Order: sequence, then C-alpha cells, then structure tokens
Amino acid sequence: MEKNLVHQVIFLYTCSPKFKTMKKDIHPSNYRLCVFKDMGNGYAFLTRSCAETKDTIVWEDGKEYPLVKLDISMASHPYYTGKQVLVDTAGRVDKFRQRYQKKAQK
Repeated sequence: MEKNLVHQVIFLYTCSPKFKTMKKDIHPSNYRLCVFKDMGNGYAFLTRSCAETKDTIVWEDGKEYPLVKLDISMASHPYYTGKQVLVDTAGRVDKFRQRYQKKAQK
C-alpha cells in the first residue's frame, strides 16, 4: 500500500502544470522533413530534423527533400543486424591476434 501511495504522489507531481510547459527559446524552430540515407547500404528514411545540409534528394512521393548522409544506420549497425564485421586497417587485427596468441601459448 505504501509503495502505491508513493507512485501516486510522483504521478501527481509530474503531471502538475509546472512540468507541462516547455522552456521558451531553447528549442530549434526550423524543423522540416529530411531524408536520412545510409551511404553503405542505401537504406533511407524520412523524418523531421533541423540538421543543416546542402544536398537534396527526390523521395518516393515525388517531392524533393534535404538529404543527410549517414555512415551507419540501424540497417547497417552490427548491434541491430546481428552481423559482426571486422575491418582490418593496416593489419591491426592480425597483429592483435598474433600478440595475444603468443601470450595464450605461454
């Protein structure tokens, strides 16, 4: 019963008019529809953003929207795809494996 009362008090406090109003003049006012495109696999999605960009693209609805280019999106990130890809830059992965393989053999 006591736990339920605490939740009710917290709910009433956070629903007060004090929390329902946003602070003025701190949020950007230039939100518009933009296309975000993963340049690695071509996945694109349309959403609202205030990101600055000079590139544009014609979307599926035939209208032209600002284009924000992404290196990684949810369609290419290993956490979301479940595929781990090792990028070997100048043999660093091989050097790492050789170094720790020697220590494991000792």
